Amino acid sequence: MSSKSSSWTAWQNKVFEDALVNYDRNKPEWWQNVAKAVGGKSVEEVKRHYQKLVEDINHIENEKVPVPNYNKH
Repeated sequence: MSSKSSSWTAWQNKVFEDALVNYDRNKPEWWQNVAKAVGGKSVEEVKRHYQKLVEDINHIENEKVPVPNYNKH
């Protein structure tokens, strides 16, 4: 797999997140629908991206992600 196909643009991420919400997860074609909505990604790429999203959410919920220190100037 090329790095180009494994990278995700901001637009693809937005479409991916919208598709996760807009398609019925209980239907067997859910993964195919999400992949089709994003375009240019296989079902396997979408599944891997979803798993990464779940891991990121778990880290945030378990406070394993440090809160940024934004200094006011």
